[in-house]
Amino acid sequence: MGRRPAVVVIDAQKYMVGDGRGASEQFPSACATASQALERLSALLSAARRNGIPVIYTRFVLNRDGSDIGVYGRKRDLLDIDGWCLDGTTGAEIAGEVRPEPNDIVLVKKKPSAFLGTPLLGMLVDRGVDTVIVTGGSTSNCVRATAVDAASYNFRTLVAEDCVFDRIEISHDIALFDIDRQYGDVVESAGIIEQLDALGEPE
Repeated sequence: MGRRPAVVVIDAQKYMVGDGRGASEQFPSACATASQALERLSALLSAARRNGIPVIYTRFVLNRDGSDIGVYGRKRDLLDIDGWCLDGTTGAEIAGEVRPEPNDIVLVKKKPSAFLGTPLLGMLVDRGVDTVIVTGGSTSNCVRATAVDAASYNFRTLVAEDCVFDRIEISHDIALFDIDRQYGDVVESAGIIEQLDALGEPE
């Protein structure tokens, strides 16, 4: 970790968290491990805020008419239900366990990477950030895409291992293996919190 980290929370939305039981008719995209990950993420976010570390959220939100789904629509159907990520639905909201606070930033994205089509890069540069701590879901999709782009922009990249989640265990494990192998460091949140608190101490 460098001296100027930021925490990026990827799509920690109700459609991804569901009711804690994983995918269901009401929440077809929910991840069974999301609730446990958000518990750890809540502690990490508290550490970031008390040490003045920027916290930036993304929300994956699609128009109800599907006009912005792009080629993703070739891979899956547009789900016209309240438990998915359509604009204005419950599913598109950020989960209460990690609700943003007034000084946090919330961005809407339309693609897997938090960098594509958003002002994230400019915000990080403006704040002098040298390290991006990636959290949220899902590990093999948006977390991985964001970690790859963060490393490509020459940010030191950390993924909080116990603060990310996926629908499929093997996809989660392989994504973390690949990120740790060549894009960044996969680290448990306790170690990250320890480093954040050390940064906040007077020199």
